[in-house]
Amino acid sequence: MPYATTNPATGKTEKVFPTHTPAEVDALLDRAVTAFSSYKETTYADRARHLTTAAELLEAEVPDVARILTTEMGKTFAAAKAEVSKCAVALRWFAAHGAELLADEEIATSAKRSYVHYQPIGAVLAVMPWNFPMWQVIRFAAPALMVGNVGLLKHASNVPQTALAIEDLFRRAGLPEGVFTTLFVESKDVAALIDDPRIAAVTITGSEGAGMSVAEAAGHALKKSVLELGGSDPFVVLPSADLDACVRTAVTARVQNNGQSCIAAKRFIVVDAVHDEFLERFGEAMAALVVGDPFDPATDVGPIVTESQRDELRSQVEEAVRQGATAHTGAAVPEGDGWYFAPTVLSGVTTDMQAAQVEIFGPVAMVLRVPDVETAIATANATTFGLGSSVWSNDEAEIARCIEGIEAGAVFVNAMVASTPEMPFGGIKRSGYGRELSELGIKEFTNAKTVWIA
Repeated sequence: MPYATTNPATGKTEKVFPTHTPAEVDALLDRAVTAFSSYKETTYADRARHLTTAAELLEAEVPDVARILTTEMGKTFAAAKAEVSKCAVALRWFAAHGAELLADEEIATSAKRSYVHYQPIGAVLAVMPWNFPMWQVIRFAAPALMVGNVGLLKHASNVPQTALAIEDLFRRAGLPEGVFTTLFVESKDVAALIDDPRIAAVTITGSEGAGMSVAEAAGHALKKSVLELGGSDPFVVLPSADLDACVRTAVTARVQNNGQSCIAAKRFIVVDAVHDEFLERFGEAMAALVVGDPFDPATDVGPIVTESQRDELRSQVEEAVRQGATAHTGAAVPEGDGWYFAPTVLSGVTTDMQAAQVEIFGPVAMVLRVPDVETAIATANATTFGLGSSVWSNDEAEIARCIEGIEAGAVFVNAMVASTPEMPFGGIKRSGYGRELSELGIKEFTNAKTVWIA
């Protein structure tokens, strides 16, 4: 598949980029290895200065960079600007805290001195998706570069200009040639890249299938991998919830990024006592959303990223209705150009329906009725995924029970799931393994070297 910018708001291909030839890839890998040999010797202060400069450049260019994101994958311009600004925050955070997070960790033993010393491991390959095309790259790159590793980016084929903009950002921030490189290669070539001895480790954000392929290749090559895969996040509404805040947040949690987010709330699990009121208010709020041109400030929900993704979304909704779900709003493709889908609320969804077992990527919410908190937890866990979760309650016992009982990499109480540099991000079960961001994330691609001085 060629690298191309195809505007999902119009369906028109605006720019095409050639893939790198095998010889070009070979030269870029050699350049990365050469860059690592010197970059690993730089100080944390040097690396922090580059990251801070990159943040300053982003902050000065938010609208220009955001325009690329919106054009390539269809998120609203407001959401794109927020994503670019968030990337600057992460760059600054790792610049400010990287040295302390990577400081030698003293351990009390019988030795005169014993400690853990953290060192970079080499070139890290990042296989990244289109839905947060800058944020998902920066949350890998900022900690990896702060450690002293070098980065190789294999981005999604539909966001080439974003990939090049990130590479150019780091170049302008003063990082030496080869420290961060974009590779325009096809997905079928990723396994061979992972097997290449010049690649030290790999990280992927993507689908289950892509994650399985990367994990298999990394396992075969005996290389470290981090997988951040899909999610079918539960949004649990209990009797004591503040329904005003709950409904307002539920809408945002579902349609953020046009509903195309691994941590978007997808299954709204609501107890009997508040089910009917929540469903009515939630449905009205979803129906009131404005669908349209992502550059229009009045737009709440832009297009789906590709025509095939939009068609799959429609098929999933139709199948849910055939299996007994009720569509309260949406469930339709608007007329006109572009790959749009109306915000949809499905009620009467049960855990045995196909829609409740797959990751629905688009502005489609499923509402599941449950009798009590224990059933809510069991329903939340009735999925192969385990990424994020949101719980709405003002009962301390209920909150404690949900925090302990829900199987997920994150539990957000009275808030929607989000990622932030300070906290680890990742999942369990088929949502992947390993962590990004925070102290845990920055140490994923390090050699934690034991030092024992007798």
